[in-house]
Amino acid sequence: MTLSLHAASVPVFQQLLGSLDQLLAKAEAHAVEHKIDADALLQARLFPDMFPLAKQVVIACDFARGVSGRLAGAELPVLEGDNKNFADLRGLIAASLDFIGGLDPAAFEAAGSREIVLRPGTPKERRMEGQPYLLHYGLPQFFFHVTTAYDLLRHNGVAVGKRDYMGAY
Repeated sequence: MTLSLHAASVPVFQQLLGSLDQLLAKAEAHAVEHKIDADALLQARLFPDMFPLAKQVVIACDFARGVSGRLAGAELPVLEGDNKNFADLRGLIAASLDFIGGLDPAAFEAAGSREIVLRPGTPKERRMEGQPYLLHYGLPQFFFHVTTAYDLLRHNGVAVGKRDYMGAY
C-alpha cells in the first residue's frame, strides 16, 4: 500500500489546526474566567527571543496552507488580518482549514517529485522535491509551531493536556 502525500499532509494539518482552534477557545475562556488580559496570553513567550503565542499560530497556519498548496500546485491565498486577538486567530485557522480542505486530492498525485522552491529569488532560495519538502521540512516546522503554542498556553496556566493537543483523530 502506498501513502499519498495528500493523505500524509492535509488530514494531519486538519487534525492539528482543529486542536489549535480548540486550544485557543480554552485559552480565551481561561482569560475571561481568571480576569486575565487576553493580550497577556497572546503575547506570551518562554524566552525573549522567541515569537509570541499569536505569531506561533499564524506561522502554523502559514505552514499548513503553504505546504498543502505547494504540494497540490495551487496558488496560495493571501489572508490579510491583524491576528491580534483570539477571534482573528480562530478566523485564520478557519480560513486555513477551508483552503486546505478545498484542495483536490488528485492534485497531489505528482507531488512527491514536484520541485518546491522556497523563498524564490532571494539569497535564502532553496529547492527540493515534494516528498522531502513535506517530511523533512513542512511537517516538522508545522509541529514545532503548534507544539510551541500548546506549551505557551500550558505554561501560562491554561488547563490543557495531551488530549487537547492531539485533537480529534
